[in-house]
Amino acid sequence: MQRESQTRFWLMMGVIAIGLLYLLSPVLTPFLFATLLAYLGDPLIDRLEARKIPRSWAVALVFGVILFGLLLLLLFLIPMLTHQFKGLIQRLPGHIDWFQTHVLPWLQAHLGVEPESLSLRSLQTKLVALAQNIGDVAGSVLESFQASSTALFTWLANLILVPVVTFYLLRDWDLLVAKVRELLPRRIEPVVSHLARESDEVIGAFLRGQVIVMAALGVIYSVGLAVIGLDFSLLIGMLAGLVSFVPYLGLITGIVVASIAALMQFHSVLSLLPVMIVFGLGQLISDFFLTPKLVGDRIGLHPVAVLFAVLAGGHLFGFFGILLALPVAAVIAVLLRHAHDEYLKSVFYTD
Repeated sequence: MQRESQTRFWLMMGVIAIGLLYLLSPVLTPFLFATLLAYLGDPLIDRLEARKIPRSWAVALVFGVILFGLLLLLLFLIPMLTHQFKGLIQRLPGHIDWFQTHVLPWLQAHLGVEPESLSLRSLQTKLVALAQNIGDVAGSVLESFQASSTALFTWLANLILVPVVTFYLLRDWDLLVAKVRELLPRRIEPVVSHLARESDEVIGAFLRGQVIVMAALGVIYSVGLAVIGLDFSLLIGMLAGLVSFVPYLGLITGIVVASIAALMQFHSVLSLLPVMIVFGLGQLISDFFLTPKLVGDRIGLHPVAVLFAVLAGGHLFGFFGILLALPVAAVIAVLLRHAHDEYLKSVFYTD
């Protein structure tokens, strides 16, 4: 009876926790982002402590590196990507016109494709209107901030909140973990601690390893496409690197998008060869160096499960759900493996 009461209690607490996460997801997003940054930085602090560096100095050093990286992202990378995206939107109508006047007649003559089935005139009209209005987006955002003091306050609060929370979590991470372990019921503490360590291995392998692989692939693809003279190389390369958390999805996405861009820019099938070389070299570097060294085989998450987790998290909780999706999926995978092992030892399986 007591065990049933405890089970009901934990189920009720789980339902309440999920409900609170759903209701407070907009407020919790900066806290979760800060927690992920602190989780990524804590192993570096532990290594510095092992080299006899005081934790306060180690926290200051790692926090400075994280803050510098975020500033680079906000001041340089995001504006560059926005500029390339704007240029892409502005050029798309001309590319569509070239497709209509040159590619469609060839497809009709050699493959019997009807031009009406691939007509993009309506899309071209919409893109022209979008290109005319996209320059006013920044002004519209600024006007909305000026008109709504609440929106401006929220944006500034999140901007300040993330580094502040990250700093305190980095400083007190080991203490918080120890406190949580002390609060666990003694009967289940060994099992929970074991599952937590296994979950940490899976989450750490993905977040600390795969994120570096994604960033490295984004740089490799962007530099390679820039070397062959492809416009919007940064936008295409970073897109391919971003979706490479699913094996070969980044490769396929990059080849398709870059090939279309190369055909539109150079108007030659031979332009596809350099694109194939760039992504082929990037994939070889990832398969034989980056992934084995940084990720290994510890993730234990099927690519389809990873993709589903990200899409489901985004659908249910928005950006908060995207941040939470992979850690939750990793923990669920560990729990399912534990349940599978327990089932194989149970009488339901052996009898």
